[in-house]
Amino acid sequence: MDKIRAHVIISGIVQGVMFRYSAKKEADKLNLTGYVKNLLNNELEIVVEGKNNVVKKLIYWAQSGPEFAKIDNCVINYLPYQNEFDEFLIIY
Repeated sequence: MDKIRAHVIISGIVQGVMFRYSAKKEADKLNLTGYVKNLLNNELEIVVEGKNNVVKKLIYWAQSGPEFAKIDNCVINYLPYQNEFDEFLIIY
């Protein structure tokens, strides 16, 4: 199965709602690698690598996020797989 990398920027109410923790929990459950971090402009960034259909499952989840998140926009860029990460991290 093909592996891919995705770069995702999510805006809305995405900080202070356990989004990073929840994204890590989902990514770990799906055996994906990469990271999630808050950006200074109140957006959230996810970089994720893994099997194509599994990466898309995480992205589908991220488009609604955890319970108290409110997603206004989700910009997704698919990129070639780079095998850059060993695990999925929360970057502070």
